[in-house]
Order: sequence, then structure tokens, then C-alpha cells
Amino acid sequence: MNDVAVVLYSTRFCPYCVAARRFLKAKGVEFEDIAVDGDHQLRWEIGERSGQHTVPQIWIGERHIGGFTDMQALERSGELDVLLDTMSGSSNTE
Repeated sequence: MNDVAVVLYSTRFCPYCVAARRFLKAKGVEFEDIAVDGDHQLRWEIGERSGQHTVPQIWIGERHIGGFTDMQALERSGELDVLLDTMSGSSNTE
């Protein structure tokens, strides 16, 4: 991973990917959006790494949090802000 604490692997038109991008932007979270459209090798690697073969797949630091609905569940429980705040140079600007 790079200096950005949140990494989103997505496709351009997937509704859950669009929702994840909007959600992160609305929270003021800086993230890296890595498109896997048409990149079968990268998509396979993400599937191997996450155990999931759908998009989006989201990491906060080294922790894989899953997809958009998983991120929403973390938000509802309050755990998402805790995860974001623990990242060095916190990405949460709320």
C-alpha cells in the first residue's frame, strides 16, 4: 500500500463502487481508487487477497474491511471512525 490509508478497488459503473466513492467523499476521507475494469489479473489478485470476487473491495491500512455494505455496517457501529482515526495522519477530516 502507499501513503493513503484507504484503498478502494472498484469498477467505473458498479453501483456499489459509485456509492462507496460518494460515501468516502462525503465523510471527507482521502482514498486511492484503483480501477480494476478490464484488468483480469489485478481482479484475480484482489480476489485472492480478499477472498472476495466482487467490487468494491476496501482496505483501511492493512485491514480488509470488505465491500460497501460492510463499510456501512462499520459506520453504523461507530467502528469506521475508530479505524480511520488510528491510521497515521488520520484520513478522517470530520
